[in-house]
Amino acid sequence: MKAIFFDQHGGPEVLRYDELDRPEPGSGEALVRLHAAALNRLDLWVREGWPGLKIAYPHISGADGAGAVEIVGEGVSDFAQGDRVVIDGNIGCGVCDACLAGRDNRCRDWHLLGETMRGTLAEYVVVPARNLLKLPDSFDYGQAAAASLVFLTAWHSLITRGRLQAGETVLVVGASGGVNTASIQIARLAGATVLVVGANAEKLALAESLGAHTLIDRSKEENWSKAVYLATNRQGVDVVVDNVGAGTMPLSMRAAGKGGRILTVGNTAGPSFEIDNRFIFGKHLSIIGSTMSPIEDFRTVMGLIFSGKLKAVIDRRFPLQDAAEAQRRLEAGEQLGKIVLDIA
Repeated sequence: MKAIFFDQHGGPEVLRYDELDRPEPGSGEALVRLHAAALNRLDLWVREGWPGLKIAYPHISGADGAGAVEIVGEGVSDFAQGDRVVIDGNIGCGVCDACLAGRDNRCRDWHLLGETMRGTLAEYVVVPARNLLKLPDSFDYGQAAAASLVFLTAWHSLITRGRLQAGETVLVVGASGGVNTASIQIARLAGATVLVVGANAEKLALAESLGAHTLIDRSKEENWSKAVYLATNRQGVDVVVDNVGAGTMPLSMRAAGKGGRILTVGNTAGPSFEIDNRFIFGKHLSIIGSTMSPIEDFRTVMGLIFSGKLKAVIDRRFPLQDAAEAQRRLEAGEQLGKIVLDIA
């Protein structure tokens, strides 16, 4: 099969487009012939490497994917050859206490497709059949791939963990990334008022098109937490979605109102920052983290995607062989939404 892979860490130049052996499904698994994949910043981090990361070479990145079932392994009865499917990249063992309780994103032996196991930047991938969801006949593979990881991540953070309620105010720090564009839509769907801090007018225009009520340009408002306070009648917001981390989290705590919840699923600008603990106890703040989502949340949010109530924002589509160019665009922060790779 054709695949994008690397056998050493580095920049986009380490990526190779070449032949690898096609995997075969084991018991409870399915081989999926991929038609589309989508990029996440995770792909950049895995390619670059970090201390303690253990992967087998050659490694294939990619957590997002959609395609058609090619072969099912022993014991798989819910899927058959030709079924159109989208993949949940959150891989639990299926047998531990967490998985059996429906919390497979807290599995004792948890893996993420494309991180510690081979992913979707290839013509084929093997995944547990329980991680597949059937697509409606006319639904675009690229839309499904672009939606899967970011919407399930945002849904679990905002709705399941953050318990967002109608009438609350939500601040989304960042206007154009995949999780943030998903968060804006989910918050609107939940009946919240949405404020967005963005890097420039173009990215904020995208946020506005998705339903954001208040736009704050951080290139003009360096202390954007003050702008948030003014926009909320000096009350602060109920919920902050901050997946940037370094450089923004202290301001996010200032922007939160009393009893506010700070939600985080990542740290695109870095994981380390100082916390002024007075904001936490003085304003009764809660810091809530989450990773991915259980399969049940995945099914729920993808149902909303299929019905058109939520929609992935696609920046550009590249052929699989141009994955290095696509990753350069993502690395430069030029994208508005998700970058999709079409797999011929």
